[in-house]
Amino acid sequence: MLQTDITSLVFSQGGTAPPPPADEFSQNLHATDSIGRAVKDSLSNMNLSEFKDVVTGDNPLLRDALGEGVNMLVGFIPKLLGAILILWLGFKLAKLLKKSFLRLLERRNAEPSIKSFLASLVDILLKILIVIMAMDVIGIKATSFIAILGAMGLAVGMALQGTLQNFAGGVIILLLKPFKVGDYIECNGYKGYVTDIRIFHTIIRPFNGRTIIVPNSELSNKSLINHTHQPIIRLDIVASVAYGTKLDKAKEVLMQIIDDDPLIIHDDPGHKNVVAVSDLADSSVNISLWMWVRVEDYWTVWMRIRENIYNALYENNISIPFPQVDVHFDNNN
Repeated sequence: MLQTDITSLVFSQGGTAPPPPADEFSQNLHATDSIGRAVKDSLSNMNLSEFKDVVTGDNPLLRDALGEGVNMLVGFIPKLLGAILILWLGFKLAKLLKKSFLRLLERRNAEPSIKSFLASLVDILLKILIVIMAMDVIGIKATSFIAILGAMGLAVGMALQGTLQNFAGGVIILLLKPFKVGDYIECNGYKGYVTDIRIFHTIIRPFNGRTIIVPNSELSNKSLINHTHQPIIRLDIVASVAYGTKLDKAKEVLMQIIDDDPLIIHDDPGHKNVVAVSDLADSSVNISLWMWVRVEDYWTVWMRIRENIYNALYENNISIPFPQVDVHFDNNN
């Protein structure tokens, strides 16, 4: 009791308070007193009028910020509604254009696989364009986005240049149909029947049974002969007779061969068969036979007509020449 009174007396006269006890409870009590004093100081320094202005909205800074936010919101709502309207109308229009494009492909008799692929591609491109337009209405600049897409497309295109050319060639072939499966074509030294048309290449089967795979870029960019595109085609044969042969008789025999073949078209003003002298060669007189046949009969007539020509010339004693050389000797030397 005496010690407590002495401590209070020293503290009241300006002395220094003794340090707190070193136990854990005393340390916690000291920390709590420090926090209490900090809160008290903060409350005493706070301007209650400014706090009231913040709560009631009379603060000019807050009022200006809220006004600017409201103005931005009022200006953004019409743009947002316009973008939504563009998206709605654009997607409707894209759907109609996709259906129109599909009908166009159907009228062109395009392959089912290419129809679905091209329709999906057109639909995606249209929707990307519509989204870019909506972004521009809102205020989002799409130039950077388009530039990135363009750079990516250029990089992919450079990496897959040959493949993309073949793909484009396949699309052109399937759309324009310069030939179809079953046609006999000739291009860049390749001959044969088309057995399959794919996106990147076309498979051709020649008479020897081999398989030729031709890139579509060659078939779409170079000259091509389609021997079976028309239902009726002409078969050309050259028959040679010796000099001194009566040409009228030879031509009559050859025309009779044409008239006797049932697979050769007769009495068609637009497809008239012709037998005429075409060349005076070194060792023979060449007579050309122009015969019109249906595509499906072409090779049948091609294989048997030569045998018929030989037999008819032999039976009518018409000489078939062959290359020969006359050698003359001078007996005096």
